[in-house]
Amino acid sequence: MTDQPSSNAKDDLTSKPSSGPVGLLIEEPIEKARHPFMEAWDMFRRNHAALVALLVLVVIIAGAIFGPALYGRDPFDMVWAPFTPPLQNGGFILGTDYLGRDLLAMIISGARVSIIIGLAAAFVSVFIGVSIGAVAGYYRGWVEEVLMRITEFFQVLPTLLFSMVIVALFGASLPMITFAIGIVSWTAVARITRAEFLRIRELEYVTASRASGARDLKLIFSVILPNALPPIIVQSALMVGSAILFEAGLSFLGLTDPNVVSWGQIIGSNRPYFLDASFTVTLPGIAIFVTILCISLVGDGLNDALNPKLRSR
Repeated sequence: MTDQPSSNAKDDLTSKPSSGPVGLLIEEPIEKARHPFMEAWDMFRRNHAALVALLVLVVIIAGAIFGPALYGRDPFDMVWAPFTPPLQNGGFILGTDYLGRDLLAMIISGARVSIIIGLAAAFVSVFIGVSIGAVAGYYRGWVEEVLMRITEFFQVLPTLLFSMVIVALFGASLPMITFAIGIVSWTAVARITRAEFLRIRELEYVTASRASGARDLKLIFSVILPNALPPIIVQSALMVGSAILFEAGLSFLGLTDPNVVSWGQIIGSNRPYFLDASFTVTLPGIAIFVTILCISLVGDGLNDALNPKLRSR
């Protein structure tokens, strides 16, 4: 008869890991896969300029939302002598414009209008660009040729002149200004979306979904588009800043709704008095500059965070 292992030997086998490579594998904890959002957020936080810009942008948006209610002064009220410099009168921190209106109240109210137009115009641009780019990149052939020729036609148009014609013909209301900016700004998104669809449509998981009987709409919106979103999101963030600057240019030229206040409208209305009271133009200009700079830095941070090549470093 062979000797049976003693109970002490059994205890040793169950309580002590083996000293070989297998024992090392058993002892090492299995690292859980992190959510892609958390990985992107960690990458975004490494970009300190983008993080600071995001905080400043949150403050600007919060001021645009809650500022008019907290400050409580109508931007159209003529409250003091015209061209009162900043900090000269305790009640008007940023001074007054050429009509004696409070510049701080105008900048706060203008922030709401400019940001809303920027977001809405960027949404219109992204919607048009993604729709055209997705269809062109997925179906290819003559469909791609037609849609890309349309895209090139809009790309070579003088965007400012074309938007001015639209606003002049159909009126300078906020919806029409938003539409005019969006209709001339979608070409970059269309080209990016088309390039991503051309790359992704040939990958194995898309081929497998197609072989399993998935319809074209499901492949476009459920399979390909979610994986093409990172560069589209980055471009969309940058387009918000471009739309704000575009609206400021139209307002500067007088193509704006006179019943609302925007940053560009403040600059345009005070432009003739720049030499006498430069602060009436400089302060809203600084607001535009800081906002667009923050949006650009946030877009740069999103590019780093959503780029898998940079995230793997």
